[in-house]
Amino acid sequence: MSQPKILVVDDEKHIRMLYREELEADGYTVATSDGEEDILDVMERETPTIVILDIKLGVSRSGLDLLQEIRTKDLQIPVILSTAYDSFQHDLKSIAADYYVVKSVDLSELKDKVRMALNKAGM
Repeated sequence: MSQPKILVVDDEKHIRMLYREELEADGYTVATSDGEEDILDVMERETPTIVILDIKLGVSRSGLDLLQEIRTKDLQIPVILSTAYDSFQHDLKSIAADYYVVKSVDLSELKDKVRMALNKAGM
């Protein structure tokens, strides 16, 4: 079985670097995107096992919109929404995600969700 690959999509470079460092330390392969490149192009190039997706990607980009784009191509891939806010749960677009995590310096919740998502993906 191939090594699981996690795609981290976040507009904040320090978050991408933190997630990459922590997840690679746990033995995962990690690809990152700042959310500017077309998400379907990134998905095709990286072929991730799961996606960690920031909800607020800068001023003009919404992770919820990217989630909808991902779902048009792939209904099965587990997606973890990552946000600094919990108000996103009131947005109906968020129901297409598999898991939610509020950003924190303690990544134990994120890592738990990654394990759950990999189990869901059959890894």
